Amino acid sequence: MTTFNRRQTLATMGAAAAVGLAAPAVAQGKKITLGALRFTSHSGTFVAYQREYFKQAGLDVELKFFQAAQPMAVAIASGDVDYAVTAISGGLVSLADKGAIKVIGGALSEEKGIDGQKFLASDAAYQAGVTAPAMLDGKSFGMTTAGSSFHYMGSKMAQAEGIELSFKPLQKVGAIIGALKTGQIDGWSIVPHIAKPLAGSSAVHIIGNVSDYLPDYQVTTVFTSTKIAREEKQQTQDYLAAYAKGAADYNAAMIEQTAGAEGVAEMVKLIHNYVYTDKTLEAATPGIVNGTMRLNEGAALNVASVRDQLSWFQSEGLVDADITLETLIDTSFVDTIGA
Repeated sequence: MTTFNRRQTLATMGAAAAVGLAAPAVAQGKKITLGALRFTSHSGTFVAYQREYFKQAGLDVELKFFQAAQPMAVAIASGDVDYAVTAISGGLVSLADKGAIKVIGGALSEEKGIDGQKFLASDAAYQAGVTAPAMLDGKSFGMTTAGSSFHYMGSKMAQAEGIELSFKPLQKVGAIIGALKTGQIDGWSIVPHIAKPLAGSSAVHIIGNVSDYLPDYQVTTVFTSTKIAREEKQQTQDYLAAYAKGAADYNAAMIEQTAGAEGVAEMVKLIHNYVYTDKTLEAATPGIVNGTMRLNEGAALNVASVRDQLSWFQSEGLVDADITLETLIDTSFVDTIGA
């Protein structure tokens, strides 16, 4: 497997070519189910579906939406869903350890110079002097559950700053938002399409960038069941090729802006079919634009970041210390970064 640094990867990989594929060979109309959250970070899936890249790959796709990452991982393990995108969590690693799932590609990434996830402070904490992440020493920090991406981001920041955080598990993102607004917790980290609107009120303040502490963080990954990864290799390659085309279109429109304002508007309109659907297009546009982050070209996987996440889970006693990186990931389908 060829290994690239991040810049080489982004500069040289074509969307489908990076997955190493020729024309898809699956039978026309092969039915698969894809798990998704109604987040802009899942735009690679939405674009590939809307522009019929999956159909062109001979895949008859059904989208199944979830409210959280963990149920989606369970659905992959049970066979109810074939492929999905989510953050690596302690629960996902444990399912991999049981032989149920494999991470097969990369999706959303932090990248220096691109406005990514934010560290936030409640207004009460901000007025008390918490104006930067380092000032959260001894303060409370929101997370859904132990081993979540919020737990990881907060811990890595605290380690870098040499501070201590008091983590508060609140189960749901909505509950964390409510606790932050009312000053029941002091800090949190979250994707920009949620962070920026929150900071538009006087109740919450942006105090830092996650990329300052995790500049190449593989935020979300593409994963499937171990059975599919082992037995449906051509189908998996074809799925990844179609997904990668969608991700490349998204990056071109929203990050490189190769088609200018018109291209951004067209992409926002497409994403609005799935994200902020309870709002008008005009009302949804700022949130969708605020959510713009890099999607890995060619679904390349940042193995160095995944290795760091696994090591952190183990150091915290959240997963078995004997789990290997090879247990969690299958790098046979995409190119890798930092392997």
